[in-house]
Amino acid sequence: MAKSPISELFSTLRSYAQKLSDGERTPSEIASALNDWAHESAESVRGKIHEEVETAVLKMGFVKREEFEALAIEVSSLKKELKKSAKKSAPTKKAVKR
Repeated sequence: MAKSPISELFSTLRSYAQKLSDGERTPSEIASALNDWAHESAESVRGKIHEEVETAVLKMGFVKREEFEALAIEVSSLKKELKKSAKKSAPTKKAVKR
């Protein structure tokens, strides 16, 4: 069974406090290690949030901005092609003599 985030935090803090009291680490080493750990934890949380948002967005049927912009470019290109082909294939009207 995995540790809960709170128990993991307390376990880490106890470990660092023990190393500090045993003289294995200096206060600056402990501070640096805690800072590194906090940054790693923040990255992990950001990743989890990103995954959850992606999942929710896909379930709702939304498209990503990049996908929307790519489709908008494609539609614009197709419209231009359609106009070009319409101009080429349109019959020219000739003046009728009476």
